[in-house]
Amino acid sequence: MSFPERVKIVEVGPRDGLQNEAVTVPAEIKVQLVEKLADAGLPVIECGAFVSPKWVPQMATSAQVFKQVEKRAGISYPMLVPNLKGLELALEAGVEEIALFAAASETFSQKNTNCSIAESIERFNAVIDAAQSEDLKIRGYISCVLGCPYEGKVSFDTVSMITQKLFDKGCYEVSLGDTIGVGTAGEARALIEILAKHAPVDKLAAHFHDTYGQALANIHAVMQCGVAVVDSSVAGLGGCPYAKGASGNVATEDVVYMLDGMGIETGVDMDRLLDAGRFISDFLGREPVSRAATALLRKRAG
Repeated sequence: MSFPERVKIVEVGPRDGLQNEAVTVPAEIKVQLVEKLADAGLPVIECGAFVSPKWVPQMATSAQVFKQVEKRAGISYPMLVPNLKGLELALEAGVEEIALFAAASETFSQKNTNCSIAESIERFNAVIDAAQSEDLKIRGYISCVLGCPYEGKVSFDTVSMITQKLFDKGCYEVSLGDTIGVGTAGEARALIEILAKHAPVDKLAAHFHDTYGQALANIHAVMQCGVAVVDSSVAGLGGCPYAKGASGNVATEDVVYMLDGMGIETGVDMDRLLDAGRFISDFLGREPVSRAATALLRKRAG
């Protein structure tokens, strides 16, 4: 087993990171955050989600944010859509790439989207068909791949089934979410080894939360299996509104620090990434949830 020479980092802070914040973040702050992340060289920046503002009020300004962000060549700005209504709003905003999701747990699926896994597959099939007719790029997410807050262990066969369906429908990439951060390196590796029998590993992404401090170890493990795409959130922002106690995604600063130390290219400028994390953390009135950011900012301050 060997590590990839380059890893693509998908920055999910402006969406997954901010969606669970109690403090309302105005559109202009989100726009500045996205543009600072672009300054840092992040190749993919998830800007928001076209979801019901009743359930996720933090995402109510997503259309405004997307329209106001200065789009740069070579950077993708995907938006999450849960259903056909969300897709309609995305198209109105001029979105060119979307992300959609399903869960590997029946209970989580019901609590998150009010439908079963089978129903969620029917739903995303309809969204994918409509999005493809508009020539949109489509990325898939699967939640709870290494554990569910309600059911505990999940079936890797279920994860494999959903992964195959997303690829079969035309998703260019499938992101595997350890939504509550319970997975360990051995489990993460075992999942990839099972998925590799039927799915293209180079089109899988790791989306690991750091609730138990295992995210970096898990990323390290799956990279040895050929995974070369990592989702992360600047300053460690985020959580999951449907998974009590779950901390945010692994911090982008921590991922970049590890990859830089391994000699793996990311194209991300750490100093500018620190600026972006400091900016949003200052607005939220707290320190970055990133050990690398904390140490490097202290070193910078002298």
